[in-house]
Amino acid sequence: MPLTSRTYTQRVHCGRLRVYLVRHGEAAPGEPDDLRPLTPAGRAAARDLGLRLAAEGARPAVVLTSPLLRARETAGELARAFDCEVEADERLAPGTTTETLREVVTGRGAEIVAVGHQPDCGRIAAELSGGAEPSFPPAGLAVLEL
Repeated sequence: MPLTSRTYTQRVHCGRLRVYLVRHGEAAPGEPDDLRPLTPAGRAAARDLGLRLAAEGARPAVVLTSPLLRARETAGELARAFDCEVEADERLAPGTTTETLREVVTGRGAEIVAVGHQPDCGRIAAELSGGAEPSFPPAGLAVLEL
């Protein structure tokens, strides 16, 4: 399945644990921020990303997510494609660092999906790749090998 302009993919190879780092899909504006739902386009993009990853052979043990609604909804769409569980983790809320991501995914299986926020996703991808920070649009993806 080809990448769309709304999907960013970066593969960073650093070891054995594969983490599919996903920024939540497009969210509706509003307050309070933590209760903003996905737009229909955001939900479709998350669903399409999950189907694409599953078709490419991704088999995560779990989808870990920020507790914010838009991230949980994104995680739900992804988990449906993989037929796996979703678990919210406060440590994936805005402000997540590379060190925190490592703590969250350690011991959770060989492949994990982690759903978070910007600018965290871009900063984590840049730190692990040693490259420039990517723009990381909604429903964007970086495949990290930790």
